[in-house]
This record gives sequence, C-alpha cells and structure tokens, in this order.
Amino acid sequence: MMFRHLLKLSWKRKSRNLMLSLEILIAFAIVFGVAAFGLRYWQLYNMPLGFESRDLWAVRMHVGDEEKTRIGAEGYEALRRGLMEMPEVRDVAFVTFEPYVNASMFSNLRRKAGEGDGFNTELLDADDRAAAVLGLKLVEGRWFSALDNGSGYRPAVINRRMAEAMFPGERALGQLFFDREGKQDVPHRVVGVVEAYRAKGELAAPLNHAFTRFVADQNRWDVRTILLRVAPGTERAFEKRLNERLKLIRKDWSYQFTPSSAARASMLKQHMAPLVVVGIIAAFMLVMVAFGLFGALWQNTTQRIPEIGLRRAIGATAGEIYRQIVLEQVLLSSVAIVVGLALLVQLPLTRVLGEHLDWAVFAQAAGLSMAVIYLLSLLCALYPGWRASRLSPTEALHHE
Repeated sequence: MMFRHLLKLSWKRKSRNLMLSLEILIAFAIVFGVAAFGLRYWQLYNMPLGFESRDLWAVRMHVGDEEKTRIGAEGYEALRRGLMEMPEVRDVAFVTFEPYVNASMFSNLRRKAGEGDGFNTELLDADDRAAAVLGLKLVEGRWFSALDNGSGYRPAVINRRMAEAMFPGERALGQLFFDREGKQDVPHRVVGVVEAYRAKGELAAPLNHAFTRFVADQNRWDVRTILLRVAPGTERAFEKRLNERLKLIRKDWSYQFTPSSAARASMLKQHMAPLVVVGIIAAFMLVMVAFGLFGALWQNTTQRIPEIGLRRAIGATAGEIYRQIVLEQVLLSSVAIVVGLALLVQLPLTRVLGEHLDWAVFAQAAGLSMAVIYLLSLLCALYPGWRASRLSPTEALHHE
C-alpha cells in the first residue's frame, strides 16, 4: 500500500523528479566507470604474471651504430663469462627487451604461409638461458636448447593464451606457424608452452606472446639487453661494480642498468596514474552531484510543507513522514539505477570494450555503484526528512 502511494506521489511530481533522477543517473554512471576501471586493475593484478621479477637486473647495451654493429657469438660469450665471474651474479641471459619497459615487437602470425589474417602477437627473441633467468613456468614441452641446432624450423615457445587462440581444441606442441620477415614466410615450430608472460607488468592486459630462439650470428639482428639473476638482497651499489666489469669487457660501449624492482615500481605508477586522475575527477563530480541532490531535496521538502502538515493533521506520525521522504528518494534512485543498468549492460553484451569489461567486472562494478548511490541518496535525504518530520501540524498548515 505504501509503495503504491509513493508511486502516485512520484508520478504527480514527474517533471520535478525528472531532474533528480537525471542527476542520480549521472552519478551512477560516474561511479560505475571508476569502479569498473579499478576492478579491472584488481582482476589483472591477480592474473599470473609469468615471470619472477625479484632479484632480476637488466642491462641495456648501447653499442654505437645499432644497425651496423654486430656483437657476434664471441662477444656474447665474453660478456657471459665475464659477468658469471662476479659473486653476485647467478645466471645470465640475452633478450630483445627486459620486463617492465615500454618497448615491444609485434607481428601478425599465421597458421599457414600466405594467409591474410593472423594473430597479432608480441614477440621476444631470447637465448637458451632466458627461461631460467626469468623464472618462466613451462606447462608443456621444453625451452630452447642444443636440441634445436640445425633444425629446419625456428623453435618457438608460446604462452597458453596464444596456444588456445591459434590452436583451439588442439595440442600446440609440434604445431607450425609462420611469421612474415621481409618477403618470406618463416616457419616456426612450437616446442613449449608457458603459463603466461606479461612483460608490461601486473596491470597490463594479457596478450598473445611468442618467444623465438636467439642464436648469435644466426638471427637477422642482435639482442642488446642482458638479463641477470642476482643473489637475493643485492643492493643498488652493485651497479658500480657491474659497470666496471662491463667496461673491462667492452670499454667502447655504454650501459644502462635497471633493477626490475625499480622498473616495476615505475610501471605501476604509470598504469595507476590514469585511475588516480579519473578517481579525483569522479570524486569532485560526485560531490557536486551530492550538493545538487541535497539542495533539490531541501527545496522539494520546503515546497511540500502544506502537504506534510495535512498528513500530520490527519494522524501521520513524525516517523511516517520521515520514512516517506527517505523512501521517495530511494524510489527515485532505483528508477535511475534501472535505467543506468539498461544502458550500461550494452557494453559487455556488445563487447565494445573487449576483455576490459567482462561480465565479472560488470557485475561487481554494478553492485558497488548501486551501493554507493543508495548510500549517497540516503545521506542526502536524511536531514530534509528529519526537518520535515519535526514540523508541527499547526506550523505546517499556516506556512506560506
């Protein structure tokens, strides 16, 4: 009975309530956007990273003319031997790019040579020690080794995501795929599958990824990044001794040193910056909406003083008046939320945002947004409702 009465009152004041509902709808959309953004980051943070960043250092070699200077097998071996002699160094590998760096190499890989469409995949050239240095976890097959010497195909290790995308319902091991290099399609054979590899860090979206074997003097280009697995607790002061050792090996080159802990912190800040900015803007807009909602409810209650006085005169208690004001606001919020959900549900249905807004994130963001809006509406309605309930029938009926 009370619900029907509230519906009638709300419908009679529909033009006035329309603006209130619109404000609530805007607030709901704002909260949903921030909540979805944050929940997606939380979802990504809990996904497998694929490598062990602790006690990992990267050294970027600057060799002068990058296109003309080739390091050669002897150069790489000299670097490996020289670095392994240092007591802090546990293992050494050579790769194209280290983790937590804004550099990538992508290619469109195909299951058959000459096919048009393929799978956009992040590539990384890595030597035979890279899996151990990075702490990669293979779920099938093996990493590169001397077994691949003389093979007619370039060996490749792919992540599980790529295996499921490129070879759905099939076992990836032993399968071929092709990469376009110049005017030729180069065949690669899958020799292993890793659980994951998200080089851009914990807040980066998972991508198809393939490791290809690097062998000095056999690849089209050299790799210029040294990965070091160092002893636990190695301090930043190690950088000076490391630079001195590298200068003894090749004094004509320059070197850039980055502990993965520092690179990880920098990448996390970079990823978090948009969320922080959006959150601050959303909080400011939400405060403005709250002030507007509170002002509108105050004005609405003031205009209804004769109506409230009449209800009190015919026997309505202060508690009933209080509940009426609050429940009317909850009803308006519910209408705005239903409309907002009807609009926002199109995002996961149409997959316009892809994996960034799946059903799990949508449901959690919707639930959190509903809780925030109902709480905001309740807080904005408490004082106007209390003020209305304190009016005496005589004062209300004589109000002009």
